[in-house]
Amino acid sequence: MAGGKEVKEPIRYPWIWVALVLIMLFSVPWYLPQGTIYPIILGFPYWAFIAVVMGIVLSAFLTFVLNRYWDMEAYEVEEERREVE
Repeated sequence: MAGGKEVKEPIRYPWIWVALVLIMLFSVPWYLPQGTIYPIILGFPYWAFIAVVMGIVLSAFLTFVLNRYWDMEAYEVEEERREVE
């Protein structure tokens, strides 16, 4: 705890974990029929296109979570305080 206040971390928000699990489940196209490659989207079979798009979604979601729900400044302040003592 930095300065007596609670450090803001993503682990304290259950909806983040639910969203991560859903993104991971949809990123592996296990729910599609086996052995299909058509239609071809931008030169990829649609299952590969889905995996690439969900990878981008995962990256965007993690960027959002880290920027909005993780207070890294509190860690730096705590570290500086420890160095002074």
